Amino acid sequence: MRAESDELVCAGCGRRTRAAGRGYLDLRPVETFAQSTKYLDDEMHADGRHAHVTPPLLTAAIRNDMLRSFLRIRAGDRVIDLGCGSGRVLVWNLAPEVHLLGVDVSTHFAEEALQRCDLLVGDLRQLPLEDGAFTKAYSLDVLEHLSREDLLRMLGEASRILSPGGAFFVYSHVRKNSRIAIGLRAINFLARCLERIGLLDLSYERFRKSDHRNELADIDDLHRVAGQSGFRVARIRYYTPLVGGFAENILKKMAERLMERRAARRRGNSGEPSAASQGAVAARRSARVDAQRLIGNRGAVYAGLVALTWLMKLDLLLFGRIKSGPFFALLERMPVEGVDAAATRP
Repeated sequence: MRAESDELVCAGCGRRTRAAGRGYLDLRPVETFAQSTKYLDDEMHADGRHAHVTPPLLTAAIRNDMLRSFLRIRAGDRVIDLGCGSGRVLVWNLAPEVHLLGVDVSTHFAEEALQRCDLLVGDLRQLPLEDGAFTKAYSLDVLEHLSREDLLRMLGEASRILSPGGAFFVYSHVRKNSRIAIGLRAINFLARCLERIGLLDLSYERFRKSDHRNELADIDDLHRVAGQSGFRVARIRYYTPLVGGFAENILKKMAERLMERRAARRRGNSGEPSAASQGAVAARRSARVDAQRLIGNRGAVYAGLVALTWLMKLDLLLFGRIKSGPFFALLERMPVEGVDAAATRP
């Protein structure tokens, strides 16, 4: 590419893109898509939860462990994180002789990711990357945000940039759930009841999930969409988080609420902090800093979270074979007749 004023111009196709930013390269398409994500909203990041990378714990640890188990990243792999968010999963998986690249449409990257990782701001539906450039890819909590059309575009792009036989790990969910999910619905009902009496706050979760499209109807639909995009589902494991749901939606949220109240009292705020007030945002940010400090100290709080994380693995042990909505899947990029043969011919 060559630079022209504040844009980069591809010497091959003439496509123009925005210039680089701090710690990342901005290669979003100049012409944007109609559908966007809530992750672009500053409100999503107001409490600073994505500013720094902490060790993987609770559900984050479960997902990262499954990623490592399914994808088996090795020296020499070229791996791309599609929808990397803050970049924390990249930081957790840095390794010698492994090239990792994170792509996200937002610029809300963690400091550690900006300092240590290769980051690209781009649209997953139109990636500015070469065909077959990567051997492996992964995408966590992304598919459910996309419309049917955009889901096919994103998976098509993932297939294009992977080499033949390349592996693509995804964590997402389909609409059809198992009967045991009634337990998770009961946990969510309890959480809403506790929110009404002020013991926890689910406003962030509601906001985060407000743009979920959930286009995949069931696991058969996943297989169909994968096939249309050049993949086959090579491996799948289901995740009905009953222990995890109680830990994340009840225990964690109550702890966060308690820390926010303590932070509000330190600031001298009167009354209950309102979700819309500047005082509430400041209290949440302060509570987030306190939580990151406690985890970073690797003391009793960290040990307790590690123990709870191990307990949450019971969900996979007990329910991982029961077909349900949330799933971990490994998609294998199938060769395209004629095209891949020509690309690999000496």
